Amino acid sequence: MAIITGLSGNELYCLKEKGYAPGNLVIGNSVFALGFAGGIVSGLKTLGGGEVHQITEIVREGRSLAYLRMIEEARRHVGVGVTGVTSQLIFHSANIEYLSIGSAVHVAAGDPPNTDHLWSTSANGQELYCQVDCGFEPLQFVFGNVAYSIGVGGGIKGAFRSLKSGEVVEYSNMLNHTRHLALERISQEAKAVGANAVLGIKTEISPISGMQEMLMTGTASHNADLPAIYSETPITSDLTNEEMWNVIHSGYCPIKLVLGVSVFSLGFAGGVKAMFKSFVRGEIKELTYLIYQARVRALAMIAEDAQSVNADDVVGVKTYVYDFGGGVIELLAIGTAIKKFPNMRVRNNQLIPQAIIRDVDTFTNKVPLLVPNPNQPFGSYDV
Repeated sequence: MAIITGLSGNELYCLKEKGYAPGNLVIGNSVFALGFAGGIVSGLKTLGGGEVHQITEIVREGRSLAYLRMIEEARRHVGVGVTGVTSQLIFHSANIEYLSIGSAVHVAAGDPPNTDHLWSTSANGQELYCQVDCGFEPLQFVFGNVAYSIGVGGGIKGAFRSLKSGEVVEYSNMLNHTRHLALERISQEAKAVGANAVLGIKTEISPISGMQEMLMTGTASHNADLPAIYSETPITSDLTNEEMWNVIHSGYCPIKLVLGVSVFSLGFAGGVKAMFKSFVRGEIKELTYLIYQARVRALAMIAEDAQSVNADDVVGVKTYVYDFGGGVIELLAIGTAIKKFPNMRVRNNQLIPQAIIRDVDTFTNKVPLLVPNPNQPFGSYDV
């Protein structure tokens, strides 16, 4: 029968170069209801701010079930691995569907694989080529998640602090801890499967029933050239796999995904002053200084994080601003710390063009889609 795959032409070429042949698209799903009791408990928990453990566990269970069912389907197709694995949430009326999709691959020649040791990766065929060419063997698609709330109760002390201009330390500490939880969990999951690296980490923050979920996905991998210490604390990187190839080609290696969070308040007096200034043309110096200070603080936290692992540099740093309203903002900075590793090397001295060509989307949809309303319970939609 014909193979039905999600792999592109460029991915097929790259996988063939590494000894793989395309297999079928494989899917796993699980539909959950949040439940009345769960909704009550989570509602009470949101008063305190921070992680909402019940929701974290419900979402984690749903994602895990969908993933395992996808892997079982890949085994039925006698695949050796699954590439391009994703973990999605889709809202259906009062329920939520957890969906995992990937493309199975086979060995290009030789004996059928032992499907008891089927590997999986979040990397597509092009990204996988880069990983393997750097000496990393994929083991398993891994994720770390945390559902959290800004909170009412947790923000009481912070709310008083926000009456004056400056960092709201209570918010900064709570969000910094919460955001690091996702990283700790993806690292622990990688260690459990014998990996010494988590590569190509992608971070996504999404609304869930009046809260937010921070999700990190990546590929737990093993590289025999890495020092033994990373078997206990796997390296983590949010560099693209092409970027990682270039870093390793230059004699460096990613060692840790680093992030910093800073929450600043314009303060009551500063807010009133800035409001009046906004009626006239010109710079609002109070806001300029506030956002500048938040960035400086978040970047300083990244520097401290990198120093703790004796990194040489931090690359690929990106900053994001979230407005909580009332003159309170969060500044999130994220990047990857790297270190000089003389024994790390790429297998080929140059990347093939097919590994870096970006596929063109040939489907355009101009019809509005149903999307979940983040301000309403599960199952509420906006057009």
